[in-house]
Amino acid sequence: MATIVEPQVATYKQYIDGEWADAVSGETYEVVNPSNEEVIARVPAGAEADADRAVAAARRSFDKGEWRNKTQAQRTAIMYEIAKYLQDHSSDWAITESQQAGAIVRKTSVVDVPLAIEHFRHLAEQALQIPWYEPLPWVDTPAVSWNFVQREPIGVCAGIVPWNFPLMMAVWKIAPALAMGNSIILKPSPFTPLTALDFVKAIDETGLLPKGVLNVVTGVGPHAGARMVEHPDVDKVAFTGSTRTGREIMRMAAETIKKVTLELGGKSANIVCDDADLDIAVDGALFGTFFHQGQVCESGTRLFVHEKVYDEFMDQLVSRAKALRVGDAMDFDTQVGPVVNRQQYESILHAIEQTKADGATLLCGGGRAEGVGDKGYYIAPTIFADVRNDSLAAQQEIFGPVLVVQRWSDDLEVIERANNTIYGLAGGVWSRNTRRAIDMAKALRTGTVWINDWHLINSLAPFGGYKQSGIGRELGTYGLLEYTEVKHIHVDQGVPREERFFYDVVLG
Repeated sequence: MATIVEPQVATYKQYIDGEWADAVSGETYEVVNPSNEEVIARVPAGAEADADRAVAAARRSFDKGEWRNKTQAQRTAIMYEIAKYLQDHSSDWAITESQQAGAIVRKTSVVDVPLAIEHFRHLAEQALQIPWYEPLPWVDTPAVSWNFVQREPIGVCAGIVPWNFPLMMAVWKIAPALAMGNSIILKPSPFTPLTALDFVKAIDETGLLPKGVLNVVTGVGPHAGARMVEHPDVDKVAFTGSTRTGREIMRMAAETIKKVTLELGGKSANIVCDDADLDIAVDGALFGTFFHQGQVCESGTRLFVHEKVYDEFMDQLVSRAKALRVGDAMDFDTQVGPVVNRQQYESILHAIEQTKADGATLLCGGGRAEGVGDKGYYIAPTIFADVRNDSLAAQQEIFGPVLVVQRWSDDLEVIERANNTIYGLAGGVWSRNTRRAIDMAKALRTGTVWINDWHLINSLAPFGGYKQSGIGRELGTYGLLEYTEVKHIHVDQGVPREERFFYDVVLG
């Protein structure tokens, strides 16, 4: 039986320098539930002054060194304690995540919240494997010396996260920064700041982090985020979001030559071979596309189906897509919820109409979902066939429940088509022939390739993109290393002055 939880308008504050505070301006903005367009919260409208306060707090805490100077074992032990507290105090987060982001509650309760806490714990654990000191090979030219590499926390980090996975993306920024001894300011999306604030509130309640190590600034527009990117006291920016915004962040960060990691857009190719297990591949293609209404950067929204199985595959795919249940995110029976806001809703509908105008064949969906009333941002699961690979639908990220399908017959040719995009975040191959699938996976120019699966991201594996899908990696030891600096230390081994002939180049 459907269970609909009526939202209540809640009031939130920012978290800066260990205190919960309003915006400097005193202004707030409203967070809207995309399932019914009702206001569920009011949040501080932070701007440049709030970002400055948070950066100053983070800089003080980092320079003071209470967190930075702890051993890795000490930091990990503290993060374990925090993770236990998070586990015990996260019972309402799935509801909040569903109400703010339109993520169906059957997903938030079994995926988003449990995995976010697990990733926090796993990243703390993996930090124990980081080699903070690495001896270099012995050299005696031009003189005998001892050399080693020391890793150090990078400093003050700014994490800017999107609206599609608000809690998970907050963890992906906060956990590695803390694990590696940094201070951090998180800037959540204005559309979905609530679970990030709940998460930080729980951390604050533990009293285990020094004041100023962790900060959260909320706000609408680019003001606070842009200030953090440009601020000379910020040492690293980690951003997840659109490629367009990523380009702007690179430009802004260039002024102070700060380290930037970017996890950006995608238009991932999902390749179904003629020897694929169709029962798994059909459901995998549906999961790869319509999970979270297609609002996932690595969604498999470009589907390539081998011509030998095309008709059978497509009959099953379209039939299953038409049967997907669209509705309120808080209804546990819902399989496809609303998209996040009106702007996204209208953008997706525009892309659908453009795809129709480009001559693609609409197989299902193609507009607002039926039976959902007048409120909420609901789009029917949409599938297009006969899509040209150079069309906007095949090249641009729609970021909604829209799948475009192409036929193929030759392995090399389909790889060429799959790689013909500015993006390179993910890809997938469905085949019973493991050798063939691995060869195709190696040829795809993407940061992640799934074979006979999709969307399974684990905290041990690096995640990030080729080309305009990003720079750097998140998760695993690869992601943790992004939050460190590398220093070479040279130690003289008592070489006497008369043997230091290289000094004589200058001194004669």
